[in-house]
Amino acid sequence: MTLATGRRFPAFARSTARLVRRVVVFARRRAVAFNELWKHSLQFRVTVSTLALSSAVVFVLGMVLQNQITERLLDTKRTAAVAQTRAAAETAAGELVGLGSSENDDALRNRLENALKKIAITPTSQDAAGSAAGTFVPVLASGGHDQSGGQLSTAGPFENVPPRLRQFVEADQMSFLEHTVTEAGGARTTYLIVGTPLSTVATPLQLYLLFPLTTEQNTVSTVQNTLLVGGLVLLLLLAGITNLVTRQVVRPVRQAAAAAEQFAGGDLDQRLTVLGEDDLAKLAVSYNEMAASIQRQIRQLEDFGGLQRRFTSDVSHELRTPLTTVRMAADVLHASREQFPAGLARSTELLVDELDRFEALLGDLLEISRLDAGVEDLSAEFIDVRPIATRAVEQVRVIAGNAGSSVELVLPDEEVIAEVDARRVERILRNLLANAVDHSEGRPVVLTLGANETAVAITVRDHGVGLRPGEADLVFNRFWRADPSRNRRTGGTGLGLAISQEDARLHGGELDAWGEPGNGACFRLLLPRQQDVPVGDSPLVLPPPDRFATEVPLGIIDVTPAPEAIFAEREGIGQ
Repeated sequence: MTLATGRRFPAFARSTARLVRRVVVFARRRAVAFNELWKHSLQFRVTVSTLALSSAVVFVLGMVLQNQITERLLDTKRTAAVAQTRAAAETAAGELVGLGSSENDDALRNRLENALKKIAITPTSQDAAGSAAGTFVPVLASGGHDQSGGQLSTAGPFENVPPRLRQFVEADQMSFLEHTVTEAGGARTTYLIVGTPLSTVATPLQLYLLFPLTTEQNTVSTVQNTLLVGGLVLLLLLAGITNLVTRQVVRPVRQAAAAAEQFAGGDLDQRLTVLGEDDLAKLAVSYNEMAASIQRQIRQLEDFGGLQRRFTSDVSHELRTPLTTVRMAADVLHASREQFPAGLARSTELLVDELDRFEALLGDLLEISRLDAGVEDLSAEFIDVRPIATRAVEQVRVIAGNAGSSVELVLPDEEVIAEVDARRVERILRNLLANAVDHSEGRPVVLTLGANETAVAITVRDHGVGLRPGEADLVFNRFWRADPSRNRRTGGTGLGLAISQEDARLHGGELDAWGEPGNGACFRLLLPRQQDVPVGDSPLVLPPPDRFATEVPLGIIDVTPAPEAIFAEREGIGQ
């Protein structure tokens, strides 16, 4: 039997634990749902707040009303009971005239019993049932503070009179007290007990009248139930009214929010319905006017942008022919520069250099116009990204050497296969490297390649002048320069980073920048390993760790030194 009980107890404990967990989970879900509804629904917040405040007001008002009604009933009861007790005391005093202390206990008890009967049949007590005091139970007691023998005899349920009240009445003070008495059957009855001394007789006597408060308790219970039901009905009515009124205000706001969301999503023809002439109608009219004004301005900007893109494209194409002619003439002059005087030969070289830059600018303008027009296609294929990074480094080897900077290439040992357009990725890296070399102040530039399951990241880190706060978002603007007065080594067009960002977006990736004054800058290219697959987390963090060439990660490292280092190595300097 003990073993069976021991087996049942763990099973009961487990079932209780599961039940508790379910209750906790259910309560947590309800709390979360309530929190979400509270945060997102103005109508719910107003209704709940009104209901809570109304509940507090109804509770306080109900308590005040209940206390007032109870006090009024008890005051009326006490006043009538005191008057009834005085009348009964006169009747008892008349009945007990001549009572002396020499009488024995039996005779005294008989006199007291007769006096109680007289009080019960007196006209005053007969009308008590119809009076404000109601029915009562009389009690007579003989004895007091001036008798050494204490109480001599009693008549009636003297044990229901509390000792506290006896002390005051035996001290010749008329007093009253509410007292609860437990009857023989276990029922509890509350009495208003009024006691008065009978000072007109020779022997000290006390008269107590016990008035049941059952009627008053029933009245108070009825009042409580009425207040409770009335309060609940009032709260429900207030909640319904608040919900209805709030809905009338919130519904137009919700419609305006939905219309604004659709308008922001591109539906510029979305408008609000105007009903009536109230404040909400004025809001709808104002919103419609604002939307119409914004739509006109957006149309104008779109038309202007289209004209601007078309103008850029047309001008770029029209400049191709004269540029080709000028290029041919410049090449002829440049080929014969040795026959010219020194100043004219130098002018020829400058002409060719500026034509190279002008041709690069024209090519960038054509590329930007095609990107803006959305006619560029992505020729993506699954290839290893490491050779692309290597080729980009090779293309900036000359300008890096001229700037006195070394380019450090950090590649993983294994292949990094991704679906990319090699030409565009190589152009992005070439622009980033050229920009880093131009701002590196002769310090090393590090290109790092990293990959995970979903993304490929390439960072180009320099330790030059860096970027001031807020400039990381401006570097991709067209023709923006951090310091327009600073001399440029590479002679960029000002469109390289803008084109690079558009190429990254065309891949479904992104191009980010970070920099601090005097601490260098870092650009990160993040591309998906497969098109139409989310990029996910980047394998390379931004901002990058503050490290130099000796602190680069393990992998295949190729360092492109500056011409001074190559020359020193050949001449044996520093050995």
